[in-house]
Amino acid sequence: MQQIFESIQHDIEQILDDLDQQGFAIINQIHPERFMTELLGECLSHLNQFREAAIQNGVVSKIRSDHILWVGEKMIIAKQHIDLLEKFSKLFNQTFFLGIQTVEAHFACYNSGEFYALHRDNPQKKNDRMISTVYYLHPEWQADWGGQLRLQDKNEQWHIIEPEPNRMVIFQSDLLHEVLSSKRQRLSITAWLRSGNSIWSSE
Repeated sequence: MQQIFESIQHDIEQILDDLDQQGFAIINQIHPERFMTELLGECLSHLNQFREAAIQNGVVSKIRSDHILWVGEKMIIAKQHIDLLEKFSKLFNQTFFLGIQTVEAHFACYNSGEFYALHRDNPQKKNDRMISTVYYLHPEWQADWGGQLRLQDKNEQWHIIEPEPNRMVIFQSDLLHEVLSSKRQRLSITAWLRSGNSIWSSE
């Protein structure tokens, strides 16, 4: 995984600048194709264990309709992806003084017609999610299949981000965003880099 991190070093300055200026960054082809295939296989092998994300504490929410499975210690391939995120955490700590300490992640599956309405991962600074990441795991995607990430950047400009395979989107957890309705099975790993206060908390 160290090799993977080193392979994107030439983009690090751009990633940090995008995060600073816009509040989000996009990394394309972040993993080697073989690793992505292995990660997809691990996801699919656990697909029957996914649960409805819309049910929380027995209450059905209408804000989302996807299915999720939290990444556990036995998911060896997914753990390598988290290891990479931990390296990013150290970089973000050094650059933005975020104090990130932990990473939490789950697989997400959006079947046809499923969505996630407008929300913030850290609404009104009420939790310690500082940075959110979404890594797209499906092997192919076409623009007319939907499932895009619609995100408002820190300058209140809206962006439509296509869920292209092997793409990872990194963004501040307090930014408003949604997942548009998907017409095909859309697979991803969503993760949060968790901490205490950040330099953005006063903005």
